[in-house]
Amino acid sequence: MKLLKALTGVAGAIALTTGSAFADDLRWKMPVAFATNLPGLGSPAAWVADNLTTASDGSIQVRVYEPGKLVPPFDILQSVSDGKVSAGYTWIGYDQGKVPAIPLFAAVPFGMKPPAYIGWYYFGGGHEMLQETYANKGFNVHAQLCGIIGPETAGWYSEPIETLEDYKGLKIRFAGLGGKVLEKLGASVTMMPGGELYQALEKGTIDATEFSMPAIDQILGFNQVVKYNLFPGWHQQFTAQYMLINKDEWARATEAQKALVEASCTAATTRGLAEGEYKNGKVLAEFQDKGVQADQIPREVLLKLREVTEEVLEEEASKDADFKRVYESQQEFMESYKIWDTRAYVPADL
Repeated sequence: MKLLKALTGVAGAIALTTGSAFADDLRWKMPVAFATNLPGLGSPAAWVADNLTTASDGSIQVRVYEPGKLVPPFDILQSVSDGKVSAGYTWIGYDQGKVPAIPLFAAVPFGMKPPAYIGWYYFGGGHEMLQETYANKGFNVHAQLCGIIGPETAGWYSEPIETLEDYKGLKIRFAGLGGKVLEKLGASVTMMPGGELYQALEKGTIDATEFSMPAIDQILGFNQVVKYNLFPGWHQQFTAQYMLINKDEWARATEAQKALVEASCTAATTRGLAEGEYKNGKVLAEFQDKGVQADQIPREVLLKLREVTEEVLEEEASKDADFKRVYESQQEFMESYKIWDTRAYVPADL
């Protein structure tokens, strides 16, 4: 009896010091929207899953399912909210039809650079506003920023864009708020997952497409079908990915387990950005050898695109209270950030 009491006391002491000795293990299925071989976009999901298992000593195990293997990419939010899967990894801008304010957390035309966005997200109330935005639309999820990359290209075309008129009648795959801008200009905008884009270009289902940064676009082979890759990526200066977790699953996690998820996703955000920044220059340098014409959209066209973008953002803000609140928060932050950004960094041409 004395030995039993002693062992019980030791077990109790361990529980008190660790806070999670008798916690239930977490076993999460996590469908992803992007193939995990895509640098910075899909690779963080696989890294986070591995890191969580290692860091938690097996307390958290996340099984990653490649796009379409468990849940269609565009169904991830609903599946996580409904509890059909415990977690998902996606670009949340796909759900702008269900949650109008969501693109502001995913990619904003003529918006923030990645460092500015994560500054606002972590320290400007962005994370908290994202949880509120989902809850206000009835979704039972906890969202964790879990990856970010720099600008996308402005897309792949058979002919260059030289005037706004060139968008009129163009059948193009374009995501998020940028798609609404092009619709205003007369383009026929469609959405489809990245894995379907090569075939759609090849068959002429679409005339042009954007998807991601050069290091990713070359893997998907767009340059084999069309030869004009345009810059800058005015519609997505940052692209943010998130780990969505069913809120009931999140509630049953211990504080230690939650801290590991948050830390792993924060690390993945840094790693994703670093991977893209490391690889994109080399890919661009090799484009000419592959017959790719990497052109800049004329400045006068960009100025007009920005004007239409401002119209779209104001219209969206007038229709949805969450959009208005988040948009105003970002705009307020950018007023002060621009002072720092324009004065502190050496101009690119120097």
